[in-house]
Amino acid sequence: MSASVLPLGRSRQPLAWRLPTWPSALVVPLAGLLLWVIAARAGWLTPAILPAPAEVWATLGELWKSGDLQSHALWSMGRVAQGFAIGALAGLALGAAMALSPRVDDYLRPSFLAIAQVPVIGWVPLLMLPLGIGEALKIVIIAKAALVPIAINTHAGIRAVPRGFVEVGTAFRYSRLQLLRHVVLPAAIPPVFTGVRYGLTSCWKALVAVELLASAEGLGFLLVWGRQMFQMDLVVAGILVIATIGLLFDGTLALLERRLQRWRPA
Repeated sequence: MSASVLPLGRSRQPLAWRLPTWPSALVVPLAGLLLWVIAARAGWLTPAILPAPAEVWATLGELWKSGDLQSHALWSMGRVAQGFAIGALAGLALGAAMALSPRVDDYLRPSFLAIAQVPVIGWVPLLMLPLGIGEALKIVIIAKAALVPIAINTHAGIRAVPRGFVEVGTAFRYSRLQLLRHVVLPAAIPPVFTGVRYGLTSCWKALVAVELLASAEGLGFLLVWGRQMFQMDLVVAGILVIATIGLLFDGTLALLERRLQRWRPA
């Protein structure tokens, strides 16, 4: 969107850049915690369905002291790191290739969009045959979860670069590589980073899902183990840890995005 069509008095800074202030960000979690405490004390739900916050906190403390929480979290984050790195590189390369080459776009984009419609869990039964249920399956599923949103947003971001930017670069006699490095990629950073953040979120969700299906370690396995043992405090504790780590991942990428876009007007 050009500056001429922005409403007067509005900030040009995209909404994705804004970090919530702590007081407003804590309102909903604190309200939910208060409701949880009231529900536990009033007996609205039995502990077999939703244990009290104090019980969940005690379980988290026990998991931390025993080292089980750190061990399972490290397993999960290691898988996400590997799968996300593979999927992000492939998604960036594929999205850029489709955006920069009409021929590549004609050949690949229809098939890619068809494959993207299948949820990542839908590939598990097929991939189990050649890959088994080991680490390779988990890494491939996580990589696919990252590849789709990153490739789509990279394609859209490069295609949306204003033609005037390219014309200015051409006037300065930039080569194609210089145009790509100094004009196209910087202008495409906002949608690309949106894809990267969605990709990491998709990776984290896919990881938990695949660990629920086939794993002997990781936070997803912790949820399965708690359900099998009818320890709902363990299940809720695992959910809280998964949510916290996912939020930290997204916040880290948000800070990195702001740093890379310091050149944009406030």
